[in-house]
Amino acid sequence: MKGIMIQGTSSDSGKSFLVTGLCKLFSRDFNLKVCPFKSQNMSNISYKTRDNLEMSLAQALQARAAGLEPEIFMNPILLKPQHEKSSEIILNGKKFERRAEKNFYFENFTQNEGIKAVREALSFIEKNFEAVIIEGAGSPAEINLNAHEIVNMRIAREADVPVILIADVDRGGALASVVGTLELLGQDRERVKGIIFNKFRGDINLFQSAVEWTENYTGVKVVGVMPFAKNILLEAEDSLSLAANKNLTGENFLTDEKALDAIANLIKDNLDINFLLGLIRS
Repeated sequence: MKGIMIQGTSSDSGKSFLVTGLCKLFSRDFNLKVCPFKSQNMSNISYKTRDNLEMSLAQALQARAAGLEPEIFMNPILLKPQHEKSSEIILNGKKFERRAEKNFYFENFTQNEGIKAVREALSFIEKNFEAVIIEGAGSPAEINLNAHEIVNMRIAREADVPVILIADVDRGGALASVVGTLELLGQDRERVKGIIFNKFRGDINLFQSAVEWTENYTGVKVVGVMPFAKNILLEAEDSLSLAANKNLTGENFLTDEKALDAIANLIKDNLDINFLLGLIRS
């Protein structure tokens, strides 16, 4: 299907932020009918659709950015952690009969009800939209989860879309995390067509040698370097971000068009948009 997938070298690398901005940019400036998608999200912060069904707040915001009403097919699986070893499963907006605990989720649910719901959602999107912007979760290099995951490279293969890898410069170790991630992807490495460095602070010219080194070493194009967006905040779902955004409300951001435009403009100014559009349309 037409589209791209945004995966990260870690949690909180900026995947949700980037997908939100791309949805806004492509729909606003290129009149492209794009649909956001994340097969599985994990958060206790959720959004109720007009049909009173439950989905991820991030995909609801991405839908608004794309000029769409949030719908369950944009996020068919939501996991709501109950404690360290158990999560409530929300499947297609409704509470599933069993919890995600022990080996049940990975060895049973993901390979049966989970992947079925994902395939149905992707099929619907392919038939009703011009392109999909897919968000991954965590890192695709968690080799202990690869056999059963349905949120990263498994989904890229299901949708047959190219992948853009995003790394958080602010936390340090971005070059190592990019190279390490690519090394652990096996055959899926060929699906990665671009790299984005996110949350850069300071003089961006000082990072140019890192960009050149990355392209020369990996053979993958660096699509751009995104500056740290200190004045643009979205409601956080990820536990790594919640502390910084604890006084914010999701509803404010769902209706704040200025914030969405600001994200889109930041992306337009710092990334190779023509390259991304080429991947989507290829």
